[in-house]
Amino acid sequence: MPSIAETHDSRLPHRLAVALVCATFPLVWVGGLVTTYEAGMAVPDWPTTYGYNLFLYPWQTWIAGPWDLFIEHGHRLLAASVGLLVIVEVACLFAAERRRWLRWYGVALLAAVIAQGVLGGMRVRMDERLLAKIHACTGPAFFAMCVALAAFTSRGWLGASPRVYARATRLHVLATFTAAVAFLQIVMGARLRHPDLQLAPNEFADAVVWHLLIAGVLVLHVGLLSARIWREYRDQPRLVRPATALVALVGVQLALGIGTWVANYGWPVWFQGYAWAERHVVVHESLGQALVTTAHVANGSLILAVSVLVALRSLRWVCAAAPVAALTGVSLGVAA
Repeated sequence: MPSIAETHDSRLPHRLAVALVCATFPLVWVGGLVTTYEAGMAVPDWPTTYGYNLFLYPWQTWIAGPWDLFIEHGHRLLAASVGLLVIVEVACLFAAERRRWLRWYGVALLAAVIAQGVLGGMRVRMDERLLAKIHACTGPAFFAMCVALAAFTSRGWLGASPRVYARATRLHVLATFTAAVAFLQIVMGARLRHPDLQLAPNEFADAVVWHLLIAGVLVLHVGLLSARIWREYRDQPRLVRPATALVALVGVQLALGIGTWVANYGWPVWFQGYAWAERHVVVHESLGQALVTTAHVANGSLILAVSVLVALRSLRWVCAAAPVAALTGVSLGVAA
């Protein structure tokens, strides 16, 4: 009898899903750049761009125009391209995918990208910071959904071995909590990135403290998760590789977090006695400040996406092991 993977001949859904992931990450990056340069209102109308159709806006004006206009309109073009790619992916799923639930997952993905676009448009038309915060949180969530689609359509998901791991459920719970903490950290980061104009200094300090505390919890969870995978699942590269990547990403994120603080607020007071700290000057919207800050935001989205990937792959082990466990129970019952 052919395996499940062998009954799915078309590789197009997976290839499109991977392309969607590759297109969405630059969108997240440019979206972060828009916030870093405070360019969200560079184009005051939506869905048009200064009265033009999005795709018909004069490219000379866009390329040679102000930097704020360049990145904001570029963000809109990238978002529209991702939306079109999602439409193609959904059509491909309905044409070539036999799993009904995955077809409807594609529909949910399409609804998510439409909602994200409308949310971004309403943020522009209403000039509302709360919508900007929500938009900053749902963007990484959509990116994680795209990564999940790539996992669902992969041959590794279809052909997962039914080997029984006694603690697969515990691993999945730990991975799920890690992904939840990663998303909570993004929420707290959005609060810092889009502070209310009336926010008191002590409230901003409290938000920074919470951001740091949740970062500590995330480091702890990633450490526990990776240690368990390296110890109990070291023969499973589909778990070991993302777990290792997760540790590396968290290390990079800590370094970027320090760099973001220094680039935006200078060295903390306890470093002021050093000449190299005193020579540091914060330059608002400088290239270095923009790159470090935006990289910190984008890397947070990668952490969330990889955490979700580990959670899903561990869930696949739980689901693959369940039929074997049920079959073993039936066999023992018959033998008795």
